[in-house]
Amino acid sequence: MAQLPQTQVPGVYHRRVGDILLTTLEDGFQDAPMASVVNIPADEAVAMMHAAFRPVPRRTPVQCFLIRSAGRIALVDTGYGPVKPTVGKLAANLAAAGIAPEEIDTILMTHLHPDHFGGLRDSTGQAAYPHATLHLAAEEHAYWHDDRAAAAEPDATRRAAFFTQARLALAAYAGRTQTFNGVQEVFPGVTTMPLPGHTPGHTGYLIESAGETLLIWGDIVHVQEIQVARPEAGMAVDVQPLQAEDTRRAILERAARERLTVAGMHLHFPAIAHVARSGEGHALVPEAWSSAALV
Repeated sequence: MAQLPQTQVPGVYHRRVGDILLTTLEDGFQDAPMASVVNIPADEAVAMMHAAFRPVPRRTPVQCFLIRSAGRIALVDTGYGPVKPTVGKLAANLAAAGIAPEEIDTILMTHLHPDHFGGLRDSTGQAAYPHATLHLAAEEHAYWHDDRAAAAEPDATRRAAFFTQARLALAAYAGRTQTFNGVQEVFPGVTTMPLPGHTPGHTGYLIESAGETLLIWGDIVHVQEIQVARPEAGMAVDVQPLQAEDTRRAILERAARERLTVAGMHLHFPAIAHVARSGEGHALVPEAWSSAALV
């Protein structure tokens, strides 16, 4: 009998948006206690996970996205890095997609949390993408360099993991970091969409080409089984919880109204979906996997 496989096939999925090619790249997953989901009774949150046949504590996927447009290559977020066995798979999946780190000329950051910036540096602390220019919102850059904001974080371990490590990650791209404000084109066919709350400069990226549109919405939801139907449910790491809720409600409504295709860092692979109205709220409808996506 042949030896049974020990790993899954590469976490790589291609999808066209007009003339632009979007590729989902899996970085892995992390398990987190249900206490990290806030502003909803714990028993209700657990019941929703059970109803969706999902494990408790919550298991949250981590995805990154590659954008190929006009002969250039951009990477949206860089995953967690290999800090534990369940994450840090971006590098292998990037290789499986046939892309070397040196080919990436642009990195677009949705925000600076460890599961998004962790892969910016290699094992030596140097930039993992030596030819890439890093783009992020000016508010995001300012917040993680704000000593008063850092001092306000009472947990020293979390302060180091978030503030200190974010600064080190950005330092690796000193001299080739560009900040933006509001809505602007940062890559051919890709414009920024401010989605503040989860962090002050949390940003989505709207891809538009040949009459087609897709929004990479970053961390609008972490636990799709709960937060789409119950947008008041936030995360313990939300910097501005009320604003995060308002932003989540607004983007869910816009996606449903405009039939906008969305992609999210914490949606289940391949992490592309639609939002439909359901009663007085919304439901997530995963896009069907297609082998014809490149035609």
